[in-house]
Amino acid sequence: MSSWLVFALMTVLSWGLYGIFLHSGQSAMKDPANALYKSFLFVGLAYFLTAVLAPLAMLATRKADWNFPAAGMGWSLLAGIVGALGAFCVLLAFGNKGSPGVVMSIVFAGAPIVNALVALWLNPPTGGLGSIRWPFYLGIAMAATGGCLVTLFKPAPAKTHAHANAPAAVVHAAPAKPSMVKASEPS
Repeated sequence: MSSWLVFALMTVLSWGLYGIFLHSGQSAMKDPANALYKSFLFVGLAYFLTAVLAPLAMLATRKADWNFPAAGMGWSLLAGIVGALGAFCVLLAFGNKGSPGVVMSIVFAGAPIVNALVALWLNPPTGGLGSIRWPFYLGIAMAATGGCLVTLFKPAPAKTHAHANAPAAVVHAAPAKPSMVKASEPS
């Protein structure tokens, strides 16, 4: 398996867990008025640890030059801003009664569509839009349809009493025990 594919699949796993863990963190803050802001504060701390300290260490160990062209800094800063804005908007969606299953389905179905359209706009194909083959458009339609279907037909969660310290998204209902009392017997 190619290393780029391994890293792409690791991203799928990470981002697939992101919404569930983010919602669990927000729920565990136990502060309805400020939970999403408190949770996002720790998302920011995680970004600092992962996206600032780790690359600094890698650059230092690789003895990289410290020249940063303005265009590279600008696009990278913009990428960070839209990424952080997206993470914040996910929390706002959760804070406004959006469930992780629905919110993340919309995000992960819609993001590839936005990516494809913006990529076409920034880097038009040779031969123009007319040169794009039909499977590309089918893929766009399938992504939109998939997000819609997952959102509309997601299974309802089991009714459970969550354990005090367990994230709500991870708690599962125990199988019901059969009653020892027969229906015809008085209780």
